[in-house]
Formats: sequence, C-alpha cells, structure tokens
Amino acid sequence: MQSLEQNKNEDNLKLLVANMKHRWQKVALGGGERAIKKQHEQGKMTARERVSALIDPKSEFTEIGAFAAYNMYEEYGGCPAGGVVCGLGYVQKRLCVIVANDATVKAGAWFPITGKKNLRAQEIAIENRLPIIYLVDSAGVFLPMQDEIFPDKEHFGRIFRNNAQMSAMGIPQIAAVMGSCVAGGAYLPIMSDEALIVEKTGSIFLAGPYLVKAAIGEEVDAETLGGAFMHNHISGVCDYEMPNDQACIDKIRSLVGKLGPFEKANFDRIKPVAPQFPVENIYQVYPENGAKPYDMRQLMLHLVDNSEMDEYKAGYGKTIICAYARIDGWSVGIVANQREVVKSAKGEMQFGGVIYSDSADKAARFIMNCNQKRIPLVFLQDVTGFMVGSRSEQGGIIKDGAKMVNAVANSVVPKITIVVGNSYGAGNYAMCGKAYDPRFIFAWPTAQIAVMGGTQAAKTLLQIKVSSLKKQGKEIDEATEAALLKEIQDKYAEQTTPYYAAARLWVDEIIDPKDTRKLISLSLEAANHNPNIPPFKTGVLQT
Repeated sequence: MQSLEQNKNEDNLKLLVANMKHRWQKVALGGGERAIKKQHEQGKMTARERVSALIDPKSEFTEIGAFAAYNMYEEYGGCPAGGVVCGLGYVQKRLCVIVANDATVKAGAWFPITGKKNLRAQEIAIENRLPIIYLVDSAGVFLPMQDEIFPDKEHFGRIFRNNAQMSAMGIPQIAAVMGSCVAGGAYLPIMSDEALIVEKTGSIFLAGPYLVKAAIGEEVDAETLGGAFMHNHISGVCDYEMPNDQACIDKIRSLVGKLGPFEKANFDRIKPVAPQFPVENIYQVYPENGAKPYDMRQLMLHLVDNSEMDEYKAGYGKTIICAYARIDGWSVGIVANQREVVKSAKGEMQFGGVIYSDSADKAARFIMNCNQKRIPLVFLQDVTGFMVGSRSEQGGIIKDGAKMVNAVANSVVPKITIVVGNSYGAGNYAMCGKAYDPRFIFAWPTAQIAVMGGTQAAKTLLQIKVSSLKKQGKEIDEATEAALLKEIQDKYAEQTTPYYAAARLWVDEIIDPKDTRKLISLSLEAANHNPNIPPFKTGVLQT
C-alpha cells in the first residue's frame, strides 16, 4: 500500500511528465500546421513522417535534442527542435543515427543550435561507430545569424570535416536530397558514401538561380542547374534518382539492409531479468520537494535486473553509492549520489547529495576498477557539489575531488549519465556531466543544472548587486532589496530548468523516468558497436 508521501511523489512526477509531453507535442508540429500543409502540397513528407517511414515497422525512434532551441530565437519566430530531427532508430534491424532537416521551420535553415545539433548527431555516430542517414531538405545557413554559424571550429563547416573523417573511419553515411540543398550544404550529401535525390523536389547547387544571375549573368532554372536528372545523367554527382519521397526511403532501407557486418566491443550481456518492482513505481521514489532526502538505492532497485546489486565499499564514503549490477542484461558499474543524511565511517553526519572526501576517493577507485574490467559506467546525478568549509579544505577535499574528476575524465569505457535531480558546480563534472564526454546524457523533468543551488546563488548575486548600487551612492531599503532578490531568483530559476539545459543541448533529451532503464540499455547497445577501447591511464593522481 502506498504512503501519502509516495502518492505525492507520484502525482508530482506524473504532472511533470505530462507537462513535458504537452510541450513536445507543440515542438513536434515544427513550423506549424500551415507549413506542414504546404510541404504536403509540394509532394513532400515532413521530416518526422520521413523518419517514421524509414525506421522498421513497430520499432521506436529515440529522439535526441527534441527540445533544442526551446524558447530561443524568439525574435525570429523561434526554431522548434532546432529545425532538424535527430535520433536513433532501427533500419533493417540495424541501429542507425538519423538526421532529417525540418523544412517547415524557416525552410530548414541552419540556426547556430542547428549546427550544434547536427554535430552532436555526428558525434554519436563517431563515438559508437553507427551508420548515419541524412535526409536533406534545407535552405542553408540562416543569414541573419551567419556570424554565429559559419566560420568557427564548432560551426557549419565542421559537418563536412566530420563527413570526411567518418568516411575514413569506415562509418557508413547515406544522404538523400529530398528538398533544397544549397551553397556549402551541398557538400554534405556528396561527401557521404552514397547520395540519392528525389525528382522535381530535390536540388543541389553551390549557388541558386538568383545568385547565378547576379554573379555571372546567366539565366537558368533550378532543375537545369541542379535537379535530379542533371545530377544523375550529366554531372554524375548523385548515385540514385528517385521518383518520390517514399521510393527514396525504400531505396535507403534496401541499401542499409545490404551493409556488411561490423566488429563490436562485446560488453558482457546475458538474458535480461525485469526488476522486482513495477517500472511505473519509480515515480514514487523521487520526492515531491527535490530538496528532501531520499534513498537513492530505492531508485536503483527499480532499474537493475532482479533488483540485485553488488555494492562496493557500502560502509565507506556513504554519500556516493557504487555498485555492480545488470541493466537489461548488460553488466554495468553504477555511480550514484546518495541523498539521505548518513553517518561516515567515523560516525560524523554527512549531508545527502554532497560529495565528501571519502566518497570521492571511493568513487575514483570504483571507476578505475570498471575501466580495468571493461564494464560500462552509469552515473545517476543528484548532487549539490563538494563539501565546503575549513574542515573539508584541511582534509584535502580539492585533492580527493580532483582524483575523482581525473578518473572520470580518463575513463575509456562508455559512460551513460542520467540527471535525476540536482547537478550543481563541480559535482556536475565529477558525476560525468556534459563536459566529460558521456556517450549519452539524459535528464528527468526534475533535473536542475547550475553552478550552485538557487538560494545560495541568488543571495550571492544579491550581495554583489547591492554592493554595486551602494558604490553608486544609492540607498537600498528592505523593499528594494526584496524586489531585487525576487528578480534574481526568478531569472536563476529559469536558467536551471531541464528545458533551459535541453534547449542548449547540455543534455541529449528530457525523458520520462520510467523509460530510464530502456534508454540506458539502448545507449549501451549503441556503445557496443565501437570495438576501439584504448588502454586506461589516469596520469598523475594526488594521494
């Protein structure tokens, strides 16, 4: 029988999940119903329709970056999902990365976040040695923001550099031109291994008819300049000429179905066993008030096979739980923040969610063990940072924290990160945040990512603001100070939400908590496709 507290927890999380799905439904409309209708009138499928037709029947598409650009670029009317649909899907029973430009959003033009999202998709393909399929339908760079998408290392041009390197790595790349493909973007399909183009709707050229007229005075129509017939019968740029979107997708499926076998990492996996707890009961574990303590082990028991774990150093460093387990049959090492208030080995009280010296030391050794044994790592983040204060500093918290960060940074086995709750400060780094190259990083709707907690940050920022105003000779009364504090708190609270993080691709996706086990398993399946695991080295570790 559920307790009142469990009921509150469940209701709160279900409400957050419902809110997330409602937001996603709006995002999934892309440029809106009118733009979708226009695409259909042109004889074209939408990006999401193309993806649905491409993946195997009754299989799921795991989207990456659905909330990219969420509440961004409002001055330009927004850019839902960054104007591109990306994710993992099975094509002919083979796991692939799929990238589909959404032409309902500004004609598929590339905003800065569009480039970042495309690069993330390529990064996933590279790290996991997965085939990648591009469904191209884009007007090219969004010119009002060209300075933020064109010249830098992580900008548009990096896409083509990756095309070349992925080809050298032997990662299959198939590109289908199903709409516009202009200017620099024209290199993407042609730098892929094979290129398809759809008659009448597909076109490839470095400069369109208007620019050609302006540049050299030649008058030419789009079909003659870069249509399907020209590129298949005259230039030889493309390999397959397809009559429509569906035929093009069928041809891609046929090509993927004939790919040869590839070597795998062979991470240990046995027949999966479901946890002893129903998957939906995971909603009952995380507290309605995210600041409340709870036992992270209870959450873990909802994820691991048969709810069984071999806990490492259970009586030491209790604010981090380290355990060997299986998730959907895969052997994993789990590193998780314990949010309960516990006693250290010396009998001292330790606050939940804080990393102490003994916890950091334990976690570093466990991470090294997993690398030694070729066991993938799963991080469950709910961390408020490292312990502060004179006692911790004198005890060498920086040294022990650095040891853990070193182990995470140099880890060579796949790392999967789930941001369950708080992800603050250096705790984000030590628990394998985005900067530490997790193969995949997902966030619950309860996640909060920031340099420090909202209350501490707001008070610190308030002190700075008040001090600055006083230096200007302004008197600050209590009412003014209270108004300033609220303004700071509201702004900071907005910046710590999972949607703010997902909009900027600090996390790959916001997920329903009950899908956590399934997504960890899929991530490990993807990671298993890359057999290249270098030797594990840590360099200098302070002891």
